[in-house]
Amino acid sequence: MSAKIYVVGLGPGDRKDMTLRCLDALEESEVIIGYSKYIELIKQYYGHKKLVTSPMKKEVDRCIETINTALSDGGKTVALISSGDSGIYGMAGVLLETADKMKFEGEIEIIPGVTSLCASASILGAPVVHDFAVISLSDLLTPLSIIEKRLRLAAEGDFVIGIYNPKSKKRTEYVDMAVDIILKHRSGKTPVGIVRNACREDETCTICTLDTLKEQHIDMFSTIIIGNSQSYESLGKIITPRGYKFD
Repeated sequence: MSAKIYVVGLGPGDRKDMTLRCLDALEESEVIIGYSKYIELIKQYYGHKKLVTSPMKKEVDRCIETINTALSDGGKTVALISSGDSGIYGMAGVLLETADKMKFEGEIEIIPGVTSLCASASILGAPVVHDFAVISLSDLLTPLSIIEKRLRLAAEGDFVIGIYNPKSKKRTEYVDMAVDIILKHRSGKTPVGIVRNACREDETCTICTLDTLKEQHIDMFSTIIIGNSQSYESLGKIITPRGYKFD
């Protein structure tokens, strides 16, 4: 058997939101490797597999372990999992970089999944029907100055803005920073959606305005979607028009 690695996007985590390709890849894999919280999401379905967990901030080590496992015993099929999509803030990039450096010659297949932005948007209504930008507020791998620049340019361009990783225990003021930057280019009455644990059992959803966003409960499990200049709230949802004409 040759070595094969699936890099799998689980979506929000519930089985009903996983794609058929995701389910097939996990079923085919002999070993499933991932961050401990993601393994928790699937272990009730795949407890018969060998499940390998690793802590946060060990992404490179996780990829090395995945490659070495795939190469072991004459070749294995291994799944490396991410929540959401495997390529959007997921493990696909670092796995491919690691495989390149390790001269891995086995097969690698990237399996897409439902992103946090898509899941959150479905709960909020239709906030990202038009052009949008997604920005992470985590400065662990990206300098804060670049994050600030991206927020400013996205606001200037009137993009709907999705914000990932808005807060952590150490990063408590970055949402306020983002609001201050965006308010220079957008009305304070712009609708904003905050979805926590999208499509999971303890999901919550809040719709507010840009000028009240600082007052809301936000944590690392929250995804924020800020409307553009045309977005509005109706029917308990956020709607971003795309430009269709109605008689």
